[in-house]
Amino acid sequence: MKEFKGFKKGIDLGGWLSQCDYSKERLEGFIKEDDIKTIASWGADHVRIPIDFNVLEDNNGGYSDIGFGYVKNAVDMCMRNGLNIVIDLHKTAGFSFDKGECETGFFDSAELQERFYRLWEEIARRFCFDSEHIAFELLNEVTDKSFITVWNKVVKTCIGRIRKIAPDTVILVGSYWNNSVNAVKDLDAPYDDRVVYNFHCYDPLEFTHQHAPWVDPERFDVNKDMTYAESGATPEYFEQLFAEAIKTADENNTVLYCGEYGVIDKVPAEEVLEWYKSINSVFEKHNIGRCAWSYKEMDFGLSDSRLDGIRSTLLKYI
Repeated sequence: MKEFKGFKKGIDLGGWLSQCDYSKERLEGFIKEDDIKTIASWGADHVRIPIDFNVLEDNNGGYSDIGFGYVKNAVDMCMRNGLNIVIDLHKTAGFSFDKGECETGFFDSAELQERFYRLWEEIARRFCFDSEHIAFELLNEVTDKSFITVWNKVVKTCIGRIRKIAPDTVILVGSYWNNSVNAVKDLDAPYDDRVVYNFHCYDPLEFTHQHAPWVDPERFDVNKDMTYAESGATPEYFEQLFAEAIKTADENNTVLYCGEYGVIDKVPAEEVLEWYKSINSVFEKHNIGRCAWSYKEMDFGLSDSRLDGIRSTLLKYI
């Protein structure tokens, strides 16, 4: 498979400019340059920065120089430390992967879609200056399969408008079921040769999200302990899971990238390590770039003390 150059091994910066209380303390202090240096020391080549629209916009869709300043600061810190960047719009007006955010209507509203396009044009104007080191991710985790027809149309329109400003920037596009690898097949062919198919992988969810209070128990039975051995998450499991998406990417002559993957902090460290070894072997075999969720806290923190005893080994498999 084609290589996503400069974006092979990454760390997500979740909970900084997204999924937070949006306080000045959080936006300015959750991630510092020492954290970026740590990530670079781990051997990562990039970070993914989730950003919510309300950090960048006011209630009327006007743009916040303060909010964009937070992003510019993040980009500058990463570039000083040799890390490439994925700018990920984690939430937009009218849509969030988290139903608790009460953002609805995006897929039925031309007005909200236009606001989305304008926001991406503004992001492109401010961050198109280094297409080798900065990539754009259009939207985090489209949820329902029923959205895919509209989503494919939105993707085409949005990329077309971005391309007038940023002709060479790599753009990441994910599919429904929260960027499920099984839904990659239903994405339209890439707009151009600078578009990457993006998926997330927390499979099997019963293992990676065990005892997660936000998971719908009617869909997934996560309210029990599960060992790695019981999970069945062998390399063969991931080979089969990824096979259709790999085929789709190859047929469309594009790149496959995993923008999130990881294991909840309820799982013992040694079990976490086994899961990472397994999925990493398939990433490596098929040249799939990836970004582990997440650097700090967020129920998945890779820098948290629970992993101190195995981190030096774990980092070989991220």
